[in-house]
Amino acid sequence: MNKMKYPNQTDDVYGIKAAGSKKKTFVLWREVAMAYAAPAIMAGIGGLVTADRGLQIGALTTIGGASALMALMIGLLLRSRGGRIRWIIGAPHLIVVGVFALAGSSLGLYAAWLTSGLIEFMIPSNHWAWVDRVWIDFPLSGFIASTIVTWRWRLAVTTNFSSKRGR
Repeated sequence: MNKMKYPNQTDDVYGIKAAGSKKKTFVLWREVAMAYAAPAIMAGIGGLVTADRGLQIGALTTIGGASALMALMIGLLLRSRGGRIRWIIGAPHLIVVGVFALAGSSLGLYAAWLTSGLIEFMIPSNHWAWVDRVWIDFPLSGFIASTIVTWRWRLAVTTNFSSKRGR
């Protein structure tokens, strides 16, 4: 009897699923670079549009620098201890991101207070305009950087965890 060979229709479907299910990884240096570049570019554009020279300079210094530093600190914390702390993995995504956003803006506010106090203590008679900017730049940069880094870290961790659980 002559057997007729029918093509397996599911081979292509599984091939497509396998190609799209690559692990998402959290790479800290990319997160820090983006945490510097994204707010610096946006604030720089805002400074150009409004012709605000202080915003243009702040984009490259206090805004971009604070964002990169905050992303580095939050990223190092999450990479080293984040997977071991049960509530970070178990709590809903938005709760974790919200807690870290609040912590990032609080840390930025503390850094602004410390920076302005130190500058005032070291140079009491001199008043620099950029010191007034840190009260907005540091907490806002901390909020944005910690939100984005935590969101992307949690997404990478839960994606990798769910792909390991399926095996």
